[in-house]
Amino acid sequence: MKALTRSGKSKILGGVCGGVGEYLDTDPNIIRIVLVILLALGLVTLFWPLFCVVVYVAA
Repeated sequence: MKALTRSGKSKILGGVCGGVGEYLDTDPNIIRIVLVILLALGLVTLFWPLFCVVVYVAA
């Protein structure tokens, strides 16, 4: 079973997006771009509780 952890290799802003990228087997830059787009559109506030849980688990 895979664990969601912060990345040890891709440590931009603490490695959270890198950890999510490693967990999903995708490029961490794609996760970062999606996060920036969601922030720009204001959609992160809709998913804020889920985002907080992901960051807490990854930390």
